[in-house]
Amino acid sequence: MTRGRLAGIGAITVTSVLWGTTGTAATFAPDAGPLAIGSAALGIGGILQALIAVPALRSAWPALRANLRLILLGAAAVAVYPLAFYSSMHLAGVAVGSVVSLASAPLASGLLERLVERRPLSRWWMLAATLGIIGSALLCLSKMTGPAEATASTLAGMALGLVAGGTYATYSWVAHRLMGQGLGRAASMGSVFGAGGVLLLPVLLATGGPLLASSGTFTVAAYMALVPMFLGYLLFGFGLARVSASTATTVTLAEPAIAAVLAVLIVGERLTSLGWMGLGAIALVLAVLAVAPTNGTAPTPRQPAPQRIPAAS
Repeated sequence: MTRGRLAGIGAITVTSVLWGTTGTAATFAPDAGPLAIGSAALGIGGILQALIAVPALRSAWPALRANLRLILLGAAAVAVYPLAFYSSMHLAGVAVGSVVSLASAPLASGLLERLVERRPLSRWWMLAATLGIIGSALLCLSKMTGPAEATASTLAGMALGLVAGGTYATYSWVAHRLMGQGLGRAASMGSVFGAGGVLLLPVLLATGGPLLASSGTFTVAAYMALVPMFLGYLLFGFGLARVSASTATTVTLAEPAIAAVLAVLIVGERLTSLGWMGLGAIALVLAVLAVAPTNGTAPTPRQPAPQRIPAAS
């Protein structure tokens, strides 16, 4: 494994740890709904991404215009993701919601790379993805033993989790593709997440009142926006510049494992032996990826000469 790829996997692993705290943090703001939490976290975090990338966005403006449709696709995915993700955890619980959301993302990323880029998926990636899916399924089965009403809520949460996983894979793929076309990491992440953050502002204005009702809920919202979302996505962008989107989303399978452990230790959710077996399978994913050869070459970001970038008509 190259040093750059190892650094990328390390950065995304740290990101997973930060993201894994979001579900538990949200439980400390019970008066704020999932739409308020989601729009505040990624809306503010995304706009901060754009603000620190202003110089890069200015210098890459012609290339951004040429890739406007791709950026809008990524922005739409960024806007939908937190709303579906936090609603999934609200309905199905922190453990199951985060597991389904993150476990479905590697499959979606792999399919995007295979169908759009015609990139073959290595046996190592398939092994890691399979282990992640098995582990996630075991975690979900461990939570599906309650009454019928709870089961219906869990199923609805799982459906939203699939939406979250698909949109997460989409914006990860878009950002990686922009970097592969010559845009720098800051411009790629700043444009996609900044535009997505703007799309989330109306939702925040409509639902975010409870976030200001007490210092506790405000602190939760500030933490979510600044640490898991802002800092987390800075590290995620660093990793995406060094590994493929399918590998990145597979590494973040560590997030639901962390979320599940925190849900048990702090929130009071319970896991059966199946759930703990699922956590063990997810831990193996990182071990597999740590020793696996690269699944295709990750693009090295470069700034193309401005005169070679066609402006949009």
